[in-house]
Amino acid sequence: MIPHPLRLVFMGNPGFAVPALRTLAQSMHSVECVVTGTDKKRGRGGKKSPSEVKSEANMLGLPVYECDDPSEQELQKLLKTIRPDLLVVVAYKMLPSSVLAIPKIGSVNLHASLLPKYRGAAPIHHAIMNGEKETGCTVFLLDEGMDTGKIIATSSSEIGWMETTGDVYHRLMHVGAELLLEAVQALASGTYTLKEQGDGGDTRAPRLRPEDARIRFDQDGIRVHNHIRAMNPFPGAWTMFMDKKIKLILSAPAMDIQTLAPGTGRVINGKAMVGCNPGSVEILKVRPEGKKEMDGVSFINGCEGEVVFS
Repeated sequence: MIPHPLRLVFMGNPGFAVPALRTLAQSMHSVECVVTGTDKKRGRGGKKSPSEVKSEANMLGLPVYECDDPSEQELQKLLKTIRPDLLVVVAYKMLPSSVLAIPKIGSVNLHASLLPKYRGAAPIHHAIMNGEKETGCTVFLLDEGMDTGKIIATSSSEIGWMETTGDVYHRLMHVGAELLLEAVQALASGTYTLKEQGDGGDTRAPRLRPEDARIRFDQDGIRVHNHIRAMNPFPGAWTMFMDKKIKLILSAPAMDIQTLAPGTGRVINGKAMVGCNPGSVEILKVRPEGKKEMDGVSFINGCEGEVVFS
């Protein structure tokens, strides 16, 4: 069947949602309104700035409604006035049942994992932290659970052993945009099938706390490497040295096991190695507190005495 144009309301906040919004805005479908969070203080200056989705919507000339609480009555009044066929959600907030009941067809969500694995706010971080070799995107119908709805479409993507969260994030934001359009097209033509997620294989990917980015060297070297790259570029892996925070930006798994005590850093064969338990990890780039980014060898060579991270 030939798809017919749908009236859409798009909901999202971060840059991950921008390609999806742009793709839908350039499609046969009509984005009647973009719902995003209110302007927030961002960066060191403390000035308020719009979400990346709001900035994109303004560039596209789309109406914007700012809302931090999807249960507010004004939002629901707006949606009932628009009478959308479909709500499209990408990295926004959980929607209450009162909102989910408004669109004619339903509400779809783009999630950066192969559901039911990594349900939650930080799926890419947790997948890399756990050493996954594959992830992807899922488009599913929203229900009242946390990423539990019926699946419309999926697309898988390999994770390289040196890739960071930033690398995968930027790839999946474009993969997801195309997958989302395919799913909307299928909904518009009625040529879709739904798949239950089931309960097997589900894992959680909760929002990260600052302490979650701290690197402990009392675990094996591969796990430490995965943790460091999972925190790049945000929130940023860190450890302590002489009561100062050291950002660990890039690392590599050590091919040869070095006999270094956990947390002890030393230049060996021209490489900045740090002992783990067992094994070790090569530190490629660091940023000491109050200083510029530098390579790991320069940092260790520039320290007086033994380097021990904690």
